[in-house]
Amino acid sequence: MKLLVTGATGFIGTHLIIQALGQGHQVTVITRDKSNVLNRDWGHQVGIIEVDIENPETKWPDTIASHDVLIHLAWSGLSNYQQSFHLDVVLPAHKQFLQTMIEAGIKHILVTGTCLEYGKKEGELTESMPVFPDVPYAQAKDNLRQWLVSLQKQRPFTLQWCRLFYMYGSGQHANSLLSQLEKAIENGDPVFNMSGGEQVRDYLAVETVAHYLLKVIERQECNGILNICSGEPITILELVKRFITARQSNIELNLGYYPYPDYEAMAFWGNADKLKQWIIS
Repeated sequence: MKLLVTGATGFIGTHLIIQALGQGHQVTVITRDKSNVLNRDWGHQVGIIEVDIENPETKWPDTIASHDVLIHLAWSGLSNYQQSFHLDVVLPAHKQFLQTMIEAGIKHILVTGTCLEYGKKEGELTESMPVFPDVPYAQAKDNLRQWLVSLQKQRPFTLQWCRLFYMYGSGQHANSLLSQLEKAIENGDPVFNMSGGEQVRDYLAVETVAHYLLKVIERQECNGILNICSGEPITILELVKRFITARQSNIELNLGYYPYPDYEAMAFWGNADKLKQWIIS
């Protein structure tokens, strides 16, 4: 397949590109700065369109319609979910970008959403549930999804909205829990400060997430919302303990040092039944 990818140098994108090339896909990436692509091991194996998707004056090449699918991973400002600029700046820019892609002839789009779209719901989360996002990042994502669904009535196209749960792996943001723990272990710190760890979450290795996304695009007949999750709840404390064991570290945990985040429910995880149907059947 001919893939057009945004966010290719990000956490998920890097792993997705490597796997896509390994599977024989022809990949073109959209990037603000092509030097960020060319300095990757795979940088000379992909086509590059050097533009800013959030710039309304962007001029696009005539080759857009030649791609089989657009995988839209990019989103600015992920370090702070509660900034209003997700709604005020990023959302309208991405609406314009996606409308341009659809008008240019793209017939199949995969967009990554977020489990935060569900709001502060507890327990197992299924795709059919109503959503009540209460942070700007999640509100912007849900608004974008609803807008795309309405656009499908005017210009038919396949929309695969993949709600990401939690991930870990190489290239993760330095401020993430496991990145900070890894650094503490490498530094030989005797103690690691964290929350009480009682939160229940749903985690996947980022390589698995990339694998699932590439499996999803093979199912062009599948349209709608899909949880990208393990379906297996785990406490943050258990996750951390497993990580420490795997690193053969003796670091001690200072539980309760940080408060629990106020924008998330204490215990939630994804239902993976639909995911299994899409990627296995």
